[in-house]
Amino acid sequence: MTATDTTAPSTPTAKHSNSAPPKPATTQRAPKGWGKLARTMLIPFFLCAIMGLFYLGAFHQPTPHNVQVAVVGDSAATKVFAQTLQDESDGALTVRTVDNGESARQLVEDREIVAAYESTKDSATLYASSAASETSANIAQKVFMNVAYKQGQPFHVEDVVPAGEHDSTGQGLFFLLVALSIGGYASAVPLAGFMGKVKLPIRFAMAAIAAAVIASIAVIVSGPIYQIIQNHYASIWLISWTYAVSIIMLGMGLHPMLRHWTTPVLTMCFVALNFTSSGGIFQPAMQPGFFGALNTFWNGAGWLHAVQTLVYFPDQGIGMDILRLIVWLVPGAALIFATHAWSVHKTRLANENAAIQEVEEAVAA
Repeated sequence: MTATDTTAPSTPTAKHSNSAPPKPATTQRAPKGWGKLARTMLIPFFLCAIMGLFYLGAFHQPTPHNVQVAVVGDSAATKVFAQTLQDESDGALTVRTVDNGESARQLVEDREIVAAYESTKDSATLYASSAASETSANIAQKVFMNVAYKQGQPFHVEDVVPAGEHDSTGQGLFFLLVALSIGGYASAVPLAGFMGKVKLPIRFAMAAIAAAVIASIAVIVSGPIYQIIQNHYASIWLISWTYAVSIIMLGMGLHPMLRHWTTPVLTMCFVALNFTSSGGIFQPAMQPGFFGALNTFWNGAGWLHAVQTLVYFPDQGIGMDILRLIVWLVPGAALIFATHAWSVHKTRLANENAAIQEVEEAVAA
């Protein structure tokens, strides 16, 4: 009996297939992000532009205009001399006459005038104050030194209110203002990034505590360490705290709207505009009118004038300076309230939308 092979014949493998071979997967290149880089680079370009424009605009060519000075004497010749001096200055000087040297010293001490010139038979004396502004005193000295030279008289300067022993240029308080300002606006951004996690009262508490630390550092550095200030520590601390907390609150209030542009905007406000208009390097009478106008209401000018008064001119009042600093608290507080209200509104809308979506899903089911 013959055995039958029941095994199915094997099918030969096809040499060609109708289906195309799979193509290798192509890797797409990640976008280089040139647009984002260009937008980011706008920030340093912006900072370069504003610092150059405002610093050079304020300081590159100090030109006196309507600088208040006086000539000592009540004779007709003295009055003619004062008027001639004003006319020849072409608007640089506003010259008045005072009866005697004691009155001239008092006007300089009260900061009503920059300098006063007294000429006698033997010599010429210029009364000025390096504590009020060394640069203004130097400019007045150049003007009246030429006058004394033409009159053939020996010339000397009497510093009515000199700068401190440890602040020979009288600009130490200005650099203290720089430290406070940088500490203030540098604190604003990290605090703003955290304030979304806390309630409204805590946000104000964070700003107040940060300002207290900054003011304490500033007073310790300028007081016990470098002895630029030697008295009125508590008053200067409180003024510095008010100044710093206004900057911090403004930064915290602006950050939800400006985001990464917050620091450049704060730099423009509290460096480029603030330092140039404060009067710490050149007084408003030595600068273009724009910076003189800012000096009348900007908070840095208010802080510097108040602290300068406490340190060097303690008999004068600082009420208007304090009022100016308090007024600057208002926009920062208002912005924090406004951004808080807006975030609450957005959260409520998100919750309402989520609730509506849940109802729709339940009905559809």
